[in-house]
Amino acid sequence: MEIAKHISVDPAVHHGVPVIAGTRIPVSIVIGSLAGGMEKKEVMQEYELTKIQVEAALAYAAELVKQTEVIALGA
Repeated sequence: MEIAKHISVDPAVHHGVPVIAGTRIPVSIVIGSLAGGMEKKEVMQEYELTKIQVEAALAYAAELVKQTEVIALGA
């Protein structure tokens, strides 16, 4: 099931974690690779993804962060 543009979940693929649609590559791997210092082009080559797919992973991650509610626990 597509949950965002180019992002899908399927219980039979990586236990239902979000992946790049049509692949078995978790969004977390793409985001983690970029956060670790890889360039977009390197991620594209390493995982055989298109620029659109890599940018879709970034957009999905940004949307998740935007929806995150932070609750202060007190200091």
